[in-house]
Amino acid sequence: MSLKKFKPTTPGQRHKVAMEFAEITASSPEKSLVSSMKKSGGRNNDGRMTMRYLGGGHKQKYRIIDFKRNKFDIPATVKTIEYDPNRTANIALLFYADGEKRYIIAPTGMKVGDQILSGKSATPNVGHAMYLSDVPLGTVIHNIELKPGAGGVIARGAGTYAQLNARDGKYAIIKMPSGETRMILTTCLATIGSVSNAEHNLVVSGKAGRSRWLGRRPRVRGVVMNPVDHPMGGGEGRNSGGHPRSRNGMPAKGFKTRSKSKYSDKFIVERRKK
Repeated sequence: MSLKKFKPTTPGQRHKVAMEFAEITASSPEKSLVSSMKKSGGRNNDGRMTMRYLGGGHKQKYRIIDFKRNKFDIPATVKTIEYDPNRTANIALLFYADGEKRYIIAPTGMKVGDQILSGKSATPNVGHAMYLSDVPLGTVIHNIELKPGAGGVIARGAGTYAQLNARDGKYAIIKMPSGETRMILTTCLATIGSVSNAEHNLVVSGKAGRSRWLGRRPRVRGVVMNPVDHPMGGGEGRNSGGHPRSRNGMPAKGFKTRSKSKYSDKFIVERRKK
């Protein structure tokens, strides 16, 4: 998907960089795979604000995505490639041979009319879902399960991917998008290819209003707050600050918060790069 720049006819257009949506083939979602979404505005059930900087935004509908890919050995045809306001990646509408319709995360290179398969009979083609025990070594994958049958949770954002490096007994050794190398059971499913919309990180909104359309309110720095509001607030003029920390006092910028005895430590072969 390509990017487009704008002539600076207004201040908001001057630095704006937007997606062209050339790959998108449908303007409205499949009604049977859509559910309503209610916005909280950061308020809890008492109406009190518990999350700051949330509120407003365009009304959206949630597209129900199939992360499990558990329709095994039933071929499906890609009917449309669509935009999803709830995620950075594009989504693809599949029509299965038995009549069922499902959305999946669209990988890079997927086109309308492609045939998709899942399970033991699948081949390592883009969009096919396979067990890690069957994926060829060195293959780029996404939408990877951590627990068999639970659905993919790793590498689902735009442009992300992992790589299958090796297999050791009942574990596959995967290089994660973060750079971490980790062991995952070979009975877990993964989808072949990388996630679509890889240029998403190059988009420049151009103006504050586009953040408001996404439901994001202005965020205030801790150092400009009063001492009652933030540990880094207060002081005369610009003398506030101190050690960087969060609103509740947790040190930031280099302070390690991971548990010393986390259960998943035994599955991590190499930690991510700093």
